[in-house]
Amino acid sequence: MLKENKFERLKAISETPGASGFEHKVRNLVKDVVAQNADKLWVDRLGNLVVYRKGKTDKKVLVAAHMDEIGFVVSHIDDNGFIRFHPVGGFDPKTLTAQRVVVHGKQDIKGVMGSKPVHIMKPEERKKNVEISDFFIDTGMDTEQVKEIVEPGNAITRDRELIEMGDCFNGKSLDNRVSVYILEQVLELLKSETPAYDLYAVFTVQEEVGLRGAQVAAQAIEPDIAIGLDTTIAFDTPGSQPQEQVSALGKGTAIKIMDASVISDLRMIEFLKNTAKKHNITYQTEMLAGGGTDTGNLQRMVKGGAIAGAISIPTRHIHQVIESVHKQDVLDSINLLYYALKEMDGLELEYN
Repeated sequence: MLKENKFERLKAISETPGASGFEHKVRNLVKDVVAQNADKLWVDRLGNLVVYRKGKTDKKVLVAAHMDEIGFVVSHIDDNGFIRFHPVGGFDPKTLTAQRVVVHGKQDIKGVMGSKPVHIMKPEERKKNVEISDFFIDTGMDTEQVKEIVEPGNAITRDRELIEMGDCFNGKSLDNRVSVYILEQVLELLKSETPAYDLYAVFTVQEEVGLRGAQVAAQAIEPDIAIGLDTTIAFDTPGSQPQEQVSALGKGTAIKIMDASVISDLRMIEFLKNTAKKHNITYQTEMLAGGGTDTGNLQRMVKGGAIAGAISIPTRHIHQVIESVHKQDVLDSINLLYYALKEMDGLELEYN
């Protein structure tokens, strides 16, 4: 059981760039650490990083945590050197205001998200909802300088430091880098132990654009059992109603009941609940009306289906650069996954 988080490791994972389709830097960061805890390790053709640990029996369990983060891709450089872009993943446009970004061209360069100043907007413009197309990136360089370094197709990521804030970690891309961190820590805890079943810990790619890495991994590995690791909404802030909250910070790890992509297997839900109770791990249940996670494709992209569920990490301000997770919720998530993998042979595999 882990009793203290490793902030510097989470910070490194959070701050390393890796927009969907451009995960190579974060993959290499993770690969260097998890290799020492692997019986086998490989990267598939899509870019998923797979860590294999031999279990006590040959049943297969796949645990997935996606490495990619929402970001952008350069679409155009205008005659004044300003960069236009397409989003990669889901953005609320208003969250782009006054943000710094990093453009990953021949070298990394900083830029800022700019838009029309409010002082010169017409009254009707001030009332309009902001659109992504209203923004451009200003690098402080002229056209010739920008085009020497940047071209259409280059990735763009958001620039924000991870900090400790009260009882929380706060920064960008904790969706889903906190789960990458959790899976790393569980592999370290299992280093000198043998999991109940053959374990495939998969750090997936392109989740934010359609659960693509999870589909490829599930089809290749064909797990009997699958667990998704991802963040979930914590709408426990002013103005929310209890029935809207989905989850709350500081109330423990979240065991997924359902979201828009999956209804978790009842056997998995009960197994995770019983495991948490057995080891005095605080948990809450999660039902998310919209949005999905890798769990959806892990469940159904296997011939005959997989027994699937998910461990979710409550997160405030999701898909912004100020995402917050509670330190104890992170520890609870690590410990629940650790004990679940050790005791997975207690999960009922067949319907009577």
